[in-house]
Amino acid sequence: MKIELCNFSGFKIYPGHGKLFVKGDSRVYRFINGKSESYFHQRLKPSKIHWTVVFRRLHKKGIAEEVSKKRTRRTVKAQRAVVGASLDVIKAKRSVKPEVRAAERQAALRASKEKKKAEETKKKQEKAKTVAATRPQSKVSKAQQRGAPVKVKATSR
Repeated sequence: MKIELCNFSGFKIYPGHGKLFVKGDSRVYRFINGKSESYFHQRLKPSKIHWTVVFRRLHKKGIAEEVSKKRTRRTVKAQRAVVGASLDVIKAKRSVKPEVRAAERQAALRASKEKKKAEETKKKQEKAKTVAATRPQSKVSKAQQRGAPVKVKATSR
């Protein structure tokens, strides 16, 4: 005994019951009664008709008797140590007041700025020394380097 399912309502169709509809492309549709066949031909969506199995599944009807609601487990947050810091250090940093933390940050910024400034001045001094060592004492043009005669400056103006 083969039990079919209604293509519209989703109800079981027992042998000797229901109607069969064969489309032009030779697809077979089975209906439990004239009502579901009529709705199918009117192209109504079974998900919008309240008595169909599809609607009941979508809107979670009649599930309460079969399956009791599953309990959702609350996730428990646990503190763990990170690679760079142990748990004690993390907790200590958390307990520090925001004002103190801001002051520490400002001090660290000041220190880094001073360090950067010192490095820059050191670089400038080194650069000045190297430039002074490589620069010739008197300025000579390219023409003079090649042996051109030196121009006499006009004194009348």
